[in-house]
Amino acid sequence: MTTSSLGRASGGAGRYAPSPSGDLHLGNLRTALIAWAAARSSGRRFVLRVEDIDRVRPGAAEQQLADLARLGLDWDGPVLLQSTRETAHRAAVAQLTAAGRTYECYCTRREIQAAASAPHGAPGAYPGTCRDLGDAERARRRCDRPPAVRLRADVRSRTVVDRWAGPYTGLVDDFVLLRNDGRPAYNLAVVLDDAHQGVDQVVRGDDLLPSTPRQAYLAAVLGLPEPQWAHVPLVLTPEGRRLAKRDGAVTLSELAAAGHGAEEVLGWLAASLGLPGPVRTAQDVLAVFAEDVLPRDPWVVDPSDWAPQARSRDRGPASSGACGSSGSARNRS
Repeated sequence: MTTSSLGRASGGAGRYAPSPSGDLHLGNLRTALIAWAAARSSGRRFVLRVEDIDRVRPGAAEQQLADLARLGLDWDGPVLLQSTRETAHRAAVAQLTAAGRTYECYCTRREIQAAASAPHGAPGAYPGTCRDLGDAERARRRCDRPPAVRLRADVRSRTVVDRWAGPYTGLVDDFVLLRNDGRPAYNLAVVLDDAHQGVDQVVRGDDLLPSTPRQAYLAAVLGLPEPQWAHVPLVLTPEGRRLAKRDGAVTLSELAAAGHGAEEVLGWLAASLGLPGPVRTAQDVLAVFAEDVLPRDPWVVDPSDWAPQARSRDRGPASSGACGSSGSARNRS
């Protein structure tokens, strides 16, 4: 078995954490396969978490787990439902509030977007409108609108080191911890739940790289360890769009109906990763898995032309620091 360059771990874990909003498509399955192989090849446990605090389609979680099993992926321990952790999420916010690290926010999405589009606004950043409101103003605003709870950040950016992208510096603003409906926000839940599950290796799609500095900062504020990050390229359509279920036969069930079984799909995924064949099982993937040969470009597929043709798209010059070689760098995962 080829040893992963993400480091061997005693007691650590990798993970896959889909949202149960629908069936997993090829892009989701490819990321899950990489996450599983990276964890197993480095001696880590592999855990699953269903991130069900947001959109939930009845039966989707069960189908997602069944599809992972059809590919031959296994996991350790019970699957964690994120919704069962809301008490712990709120307790962490209470701890931050007691330390003076949060504040209530009454802004609407439209108000935030308008502030960000102002001449000196930072795109995507919360402008701090409610950060320094007085007690009387907070009481007045509270009568008009339930507040969200934001982190009071003391930095504006943070640099993380990603195994694919290398050093990445991104925005850290006063991001939401609890939404105004009282539910935990994604950035809070993912940090706490990764620590709870002992996750020290996060492999997920590179569309989530921009949120990683916020998560690394929050982990530091809470005194939690920062995991190793590996954000992998997405699967794209020939038009350069991120693959979605609307693009045709892209889920295991749809592909099976078109005559392509799980074993064949697994072979496609392995080939897209540059792994030598033949690959018929997940254990075959593990036997030849090597992160230093994994492509740094997206996998481009045309669902109207199965079997898919894998083609690389130029993503610019290579950068150092990714998985033992040079390279570039939600169903969330």
